This record gives sequence, C-alpha cells and structure tokens, in this order.
Amino acid sequence: MNVLAPKVLVVEDEGSQRAVLTYNLEAEGYSVSEAANGEEALLLVAESRPDVIVLDWMMPRLSGIELCRQLKARSDTRDIPVIMLSARSEEGDRVRGLDTGADDYMVKPYSINELMARVRMQLRRVRPAAAGQRLEHDGISVDTESRRVTADGAEVHLGPTEYRLLVTFLEKPGRVFSREQLLDRVWGDDVYVGTRTVDVHVGRLRKSLSGAGADDPIRTVRGAGYAIG
Repeated sequence: MNVLAPKVLVVEDEGSQRAVLTYNLEAEGYSVSEAANGEEALLLVAESRPDVIVLDWMMPRLSGIELCRQLKARSDTRDIPVIMLSARSEEGDRVRGLDTGADDYMVKPYSINELMARVRMQLRRVRPAAAGQRLEHDGISVDTESRRVTADGAEVHLGPTEYRLLVTFLEKPGRVFSREQLLDRVWGDDVYVGTRTVDVHVGRLRKSLSGAGADDPIRTVRGAGYAIG
C-alpha cells in the first residue's frame, strides 16, 4: 500500500470554479475537500489538516486574505502552503497577498496546468514522498519509488503501515507528531482506530529497524507523541 494521497483543500465561493478545481486535482490523484467560504474552511482544517490549500481571495464573510492571515498566525497551521487565487493583478495586491503569508499567488484567469504544477511544487516541499523523492536521515534511507528501505546499508522489510509511519517521520525529521496526527497521516480520515494502535505500530517499526542493526531512531516525547531524529 502506498503513502496516502496528499490532501488539498479548495476554498472558493463560486461553485463552478470549485468544481473545475476539484475535478482537475482529483485527476492528479489528490484527495480533495471543498469549502465555499472561509469559515467553512477553518472547520475543515481543524477536522483534517490539508497538505496544501488553494484559496480564493474574494469571498463573503471571511475573505481569503483574512483566512490566510489567521492560518499563518497559528503554530499548528502556519506551515501549510497556501496558493492564493485572485482577480487582483496589480503588483501591490500580489505583495499584500504574499506579505499576508501566501506561499504563491496566481491571477485569474489562470492556466489549470500551471496551477497543478504549482501545487506539485508546494507538495515537493511538504510531502516529498508523494513526489517520489528519496528520503534519508541518520543512516536510514527510503526510495519512495521502489519502496525500498535500508538502515546503515541493510535492507529493512516493513509492513504497509510501518512503511507509511517511517515515511511520515522522515518527511519532517525532528518534528514531534501526536498520536492523533499520525492517525490522520498514516491511517486516514475514514479508518477508525484508537491511539493505542499507533503505539503498537511504532513498536513494530522500532523492532524492524533495530533488527537490521540500526540504533532506535524514534524518540518518545512524553505527553506529546513521537519523532525521528
């Protein structure tokens, strides 16, 4: 089983525009959620953290620029890439959008192919495994194309869940993942398992890596979760 599909949140108040974006993103293999306004988007982000947000500037009630400002002000969401879409094409508008925290800015009407390329670019930064990149840290290497795992040169055989756990850790070395975050990233939204399941599979991953002769690279952070490195 492969790494779970990257999650993209589309925030757009125009239904036809939202449908076009969702269709093309799903065709690229992404898991897409939709919000028709900024308030709905905040709820969706709280329920399931997306990997990338495609965000329209002009929306009723809570504008895209204000939503971006709020997300970038919070420690748990500030590193989610935001691609802002706007009919505003003046340099000052671009600067304002980027200064608010948007990671990219596209002027309407835009090329769907270019937008897909920019989504891929942001994903390479936050989810390198989804882009097929090799992950390496402290003697552990994962070839995400072939799914081959080695530790200090020795091949390590992992089950699908342990593989996804390792990839999640290696994408963000040093970051502490809570059990709830690991459930979301490794098992997905539609699988209902308890946090104790995370502990069991982390234990199996540790055993597999140690069996290959590697020192245990996974840190248990009391009251917080797990990290690698």
